[in-house]
Amino acid sequence: MNDINAADSPFQVIVLGVGDAFSARYSPTSLLLRAEGDTLAIDCPDMYRAVLRRASRAGDLSLDVADVDRVLITHLHGDHVGGLEGLAFYKRFVENKRLALYCPPEVRRDIWTRRLAVAMDTLYDGERYREMSFEDYFDCTVLDWDAEHTVGAFTLALRRTVHHIPTAALFVRAAGRALGYSCDTAFDRELVDWLARADLVIHETNFGAAHTPYEKLAALPAELRERMRLVHYSDLFDLDASVIEPAREGDCLTV
Repeated sequence: MNDINAADSPFQVIVLGVGDAFSARYSPTSLLLRAEGDTLAIDCPDMYRAVLRRASRAGDLSLDVADVDRVLITHLHGDHVGGLEGLAFYKRFVENKRLALYCPPEVRRDIWTRRLAVAMDTLYDGERYREMSFEDYFDCTVLDWDAEHTVGAFTLALRRTVHHIPTAALFVRAAGRALGYSCDTAFDRELVDWLARADLVIHETNFGAAHTPYEKLAALPAELRERMRLVHYSDLFDLDASVIEPAREGDCLTV
């Protein structure tokens, strides 16, 4: 079984999920970055422990929430943030700790009042009800758009994507290598060029005006396509016919 805690591993991307919000076949797209003994989860879909277990089985890995102490939320659509409530409760009740959370300013502005508070702002301790705050569960760091940020072994830059709500694409450097991740976005050639500086590019593809048509990515230069992996694809996507390699759940990609 693969051990993601090996301290001498290079910069790796563990693919936890590859699907979209409507998938009956795949877990929602989410990643776990690992470098120099540090980990950083990218997004947190619903039933997150099950997502980790499913990826573990697919990739012969050993993953659990104990491996996840830092989470970066790219945007507030449910397939990217729906598991955060459960993960934060687990950290509080089982591990007696707060979850380190990283997010763009717009996510921080809305995540508590418009997403989490309705389910998390009151706890019953057996005798009385206690009012809870965002800070009781999370140690949050806001990642400004126009700056670089250090999170453990990772250096991060964010870029806005073309999507329904504020969404962050990521450029991540660690261990002398670089990852570019599109997150959810309409096709944006300037974003592609920004990501293309990386050694590995992970790009979404799906239907609709706020997602990227496969045909746009298939028309990119061959050299870039060879460094690219696809995620966020629908259940109808033909994996075998793709000229760009689709990422699979449980993949452990070396950047």
